[in-house]
Amino acid sequence: MTNLLKNKKGFGIVEILVAAAVLGFMYMAILNMQGGNHDALLRIRGRDGAVDVAQQVLDSLKAIGIASIPSSSNPDNDTTYSVQDINRKWARGLGDSATVTYHPEVTVSATQNYTSRDSSQFETIHHIYAKQVKVKVSWNFKGSTQSIEVSSIIR
Repeated sequence: MTNLLKNKKGFGIVEILVAAAVLGFMYMAILNMQGGNHDALLRIRGRDGAVDVAQQVLDSLKAIGIASIPSSSNPDNDTTYSVQDINRKWARGLGDSATVTYHPEVTVSATQNYTSRDSSQFETIHHIYAKQVKVKVSWNFKGSTQSIEVSSIIR
């Protein structure tokens, strides 16, 4: 009996195959957990890029001034127009990169709340002193359209 125990040294092929199979299943489970986090990270990065694009559009509208921002001649109507698509590119691991195309759309709200009127016996002057601007940025993520909307008053 003691002779049998002394001859058994190390692991057999069956034990090694079972251990390799268990490690393989564990590795696949860890990869699947990382895949969900990877998608969430890409979604967050896409949203952050959209916020950056919306802020860029608002800053450019503030730079040109309210007189240059197109709005309806009727102060009760909104005006909507599209802006040229903007691409953002991010580095991904191992020299790879991801590019997202954002589609900004600007809506200038009705200006009746931001209008002053001054009258004299010769004329009446209507002046628009501010405009409310909404920027909606949309982009595609895994077959669905995502979007955010940012609003600001430009004086």
